[in-house]
Amino acid sequence: MAFTEIDRPDLYFNTVLYTGNGSTQSITGVGFQPDWVWLKARNHAYSHQLFDVVRGATKLLTSEATDAEQTLSGVTSFDSDGFTVGSDAGSNGSAKTFASWNWLASNTTASNTDGSITSTVSANTTSGFSIVSYTGTGVGTSATIGHSLGVAPSMIIVKSRDSTGRGWIVYHKSLGATKKLELQTANAEATDSGAWNNTAPTSTVFSVGTGGDTNTTDNFIAYCFAEKKGFSKFGSYTSNNSSNGPFIYCGFKPAFLIIKNITTGSTGWEMYDNKRTPNNVANLLLRANTSDADVSSDRLDILSNGFKLRQVGDTNYASDVMIYMAFAENPFVTSTGIPTTAR
Repeated sequence: MAFTEIDRPDLYFNTVLYTGNGSTQSITGVGFQPDWVWLKARNHAYSHQLFDVVRGATKLLTSEATDAEQTLSGVTSFDSDGFTVGSDAGSNGSAKTFASWNWLASNTTASNTDGSITSTVSANTTSGFSIVSYTGTGVGTSATIGHSLGVAPSMIIVKSRDSTGRGWIVYHKSLGATKKLELQTANAEATDSGAWNNTAPTSTVFSVGTGGDTNTTDNFIAYCFAEKKGFSKFGSYTSNNSSNGPFIYCGFKPAFLIIKNITTGSTGWEMYDNKRTPNNVANLLLRANTSDADVSSDRLDILSNGFKLRQVGDTNYASDVMIYMAFAENPFVTSTGIPTTAR
């Protein structure tokens, strides 16, 4: 029997919930020093806040907008067991409840010269996650950028740090390199050679084309994900428009899911996790493309080896195609042969 490569997914990804105090506080319980922290108020329409170790603490991007990077007292430091938040209401508003999603890269940065552009990278080849900073060569040119994962990424999210108006451009292996999605919108997939230069990523580099959203003379940040057995899965499924919806096999019990309808441009990037909804049905969702608070809707069950759709709606609409990214709470079977249990 083939066993998982990662027995303890919580050493590489973890969701932590907390309540703001309006001042400053250390958020602990992550279990590691996170390199990427994505947080969102659950009971208020504050923007998503994304911080990473490559850009540095206090350097904010928000997933539902095309805004340039800002300096903000959100995440003020990355700590050994979590992170510290300052007085900004969007990350620490008094009596506001928050969800934080935390990924481990390498806790350091290194230069990568594999591509035509030299990049700065924090990479974890075990979990298949890297944070990549690069400066584009300018509209009208194409380029390659090293990602340091050692295998081809299954998903890449790129954002300009400098220019307001440039979107979050998403590559997903189920779309291929001729298509793109945009994280800040509900738009369906679009054909765009300027995003990825019609070239699939390799084990060393990803390509950017002649378009401005991935390759101006701006500074860019890219979050790259390679699929790892027992830890992460990036795939697609076709809806059946039924309360007895599709079952999607992941090979693990998901801790975190993002699902996007790529056929219909009216549904957003729905986010689920095992901490906001520790029991089935998983009925609380946030959307990466809006600042809305938690929405209650009986969308899906999180199972020991995947997830199952339980409602007709955004993630199970008509015969539309959905893409997803999933990270594990537990592998279905560990390397010692211990199976996980359903919720």
